[in-house]
Amino acid sequence: MYLAQYGYLSPSVKNPSSGHIMDESSWRRAIAEFQSFAGLNTTGELDDETINVMSLPRCGVRDKVGFGESRAKRYALQGSRWRVKNLTYKISKYPSRLNRAEVDAELAKAFSVWADYTDLTFTQKGKGQVHIEIRFEKGEHGDGDPFDGPGGTLAHAYFPVYGGDAHFDDAEVWSINSKRGTNLFQVAAHEFGHSLGLSHSDVRSALMAPFYRGYDPAFQLDQDDIQGIQALYGHKSQIDIGGGFSQNPKIPRATTQQPASEDPALCSDPSFDTIFNSADGATFIFKGEHYWKLTENGVAAGYPRLISRAWPGLPGNIDAAFTYKNGKTYFFKGSKYWRYNGQKVDGDYPKDISEGFTGIPDNIDAALVWSGNGKIYFYKGSKFWRFDPAQRPPVKSTYPKPLSNWEGIPDNVDAALQYTNGYTYFFKGGTYWRFNDRTFSVDKDDPAFPRSTGYWWLGCSSAPRGTIGGNARLTIQPADDEDVGDILFDAGVKSSAPRSFFWFRK
Repeated sequence: MYLAQYGYLSPSVKNPSSGHIMDESSWRRAIAEFQSFAGLNTTGELDDETINVMSLPRCGVRDKVGFGESRAKRYALQGSRWRVKNLTYKISKYPSRLNRAEVDAELAKAFSVWADYTDLTFTQKGKGQVHIEIRFEKGEHGDGDPFDGPGGTLAHAYFPVYGGDAHFDDAEVWSINSKRGTNLFQVAAHEFGHSLGLSHSDVRSALMAPFYRGYDPAFQLDQDDIQGIQALYGHKSQIDIGGGFSQNPKIPRATTQQPASEDPALCSDPSFDTIFNSADGATFIFKGEHYWKLTENGVAAGYPRLISRAWPGLPGNIDAAFTYKNGKTYFFKGSKYWRYNGQKVDGDYPKDISEGFTGIPDNIDAALVWSGNGKIYFYKGSKFWRFDPAQRPPVKSTYPKPLSNWEGIPDNVDAALQYTNGYTYFFKGGTYWRFNDRTFSVDKDDPAFPRSTGYWWLGCSSAPRGTIGGNARLTIQPADDEDVGDILFDAGVKSSAPRSFFWFRK
C-alpha cells in the first residue's frame, strides 16, 4: 500500500479486488527504489530500517510523479509551473488550535522562503479567487485523499497544473517556533514547493525531501532546493537590502566562510589523492596523511590537518572518495573501503571492495556519483565501471568500458568530483578538466581546458591561469544513455596551429 501510494508500484496494487498479481522481482525493485530514494542501503528487502523509515511522518505527495518515472537529477520538477510571478493565496480554513494572526505570519514566512531566491511574490487575500487555497482539514475532505490522524501523512499539495492548493491535517499538533508538535512553517514551506511545481528530492538535507525532520531553528533552503526553484522561475533579478520601506523586507541569506590562504606545499605540487563533497556541501581534498578544506577562493585558513584526527580510523593515502545520496561518505584504499556518517565511522569497517561493491576492482583511481543518472562511476587506468546499487548484479556485464568514452579525459586520473555547480571535474598531475554532463563533453570556455588546479582551485597566485598543454576542443554525440557513439575531434593543439578534423565511429 505504501509503495503504491507514493509511486513505487502500480496504483492497482492498492485495490485488492483488482486481482493484481505482483512478481517477486517487481516487489524487490520497488523496495530498492524506495530505499535508494530514502538514502538507505538498497537491499531490496523489507528490513527493519526500511520499515522504520516508512513509518516516519511525511508529505502525502508521491515521491515518483507518474508510476515508473526515473530521476536523472537530485531536485525534481513535476513539469508544470505558474505563468505569472505575482501569486495570491487565501487561508479558507484555519487550524483549530492556533491563533489566526500567528498562522498568517507563519505561512507568509513559508512563502518567502521561495521568494528569497526568485522574483515570485505572494499576496494574501481574505476572499475571492486566488491562485493557491490553503485549508486545514481532518480525515476525508473532498479530494479523495483522506488524512490519517496524528503522524503519518502531515499534509499534501497540488502542482500548478492541478491548481496549487495545499491541505494540512488538522489532527496534527501544529506548533510555531517550538520542538513540540509538528512545525507549521517547515511543513508549509515544503508543501508550497509542490504548489510551485517541485516534486520530492532524494537529497536528505533538502526541504523537498519527503520526510519530516523536526523543528530546525536555523532553517535554510538547501542548494538542491534553490537549484530546483530557479530552474522553474529563474534567479532573483534584484535584492532589496534597504532604502525602501517594507513591512516584510526580504533579507538575503549569506554564508560566512573562512578567509582563503595560499598553501606553499600545495602550490609547489598541486596534485592530490582525492577530492569530495561532504553531506553538508563542504569540499575537501586529501593528500598523503593530511586534508584541506576548500573555499570559493582557495584553501581555508587553519589547514592542513591530519585525516586520522578528523575521520578516526581512516588511513592516509586514500585512493578515492564520494558522498552518496544517503548522506554517507565512502573512502577507498587498495582492496578496502570505509563508510562514514559525517566524521564517524558507520559500522564495522574497513570492508573488502569485492564484498560491498561487487564488480569493482581494487586500487581504483577515482570515483564519483554522476549527475546524469545518479549512478556511481569508478575509474582505473584506461577503464571505467558503472555501479547501480538498485540493480542485480550492480555492474552490468558490458563493463568495464574504455575511459576514452569520456572524450577528452585522460587515462590514469588522480581524482574526480561531481561539484555543487552541476559540472563533473577530473584531476590529474596538477591540471583539471571541466566536463559538461548535459553535452557529455569537455566544457568549452576561455581559457580552454585543461587548466591549472593550483590557480583555479587552490588559490595559488603564481600558478598559470591559461590552458595547460594546449586547447584541444572535443564534441561528443552520445549513442544512448551510457555509451558514446560518433565523435568529432578538433585536434588543434594551439590556437596558432593549423587545425585538422577527424571523424571516428565505433
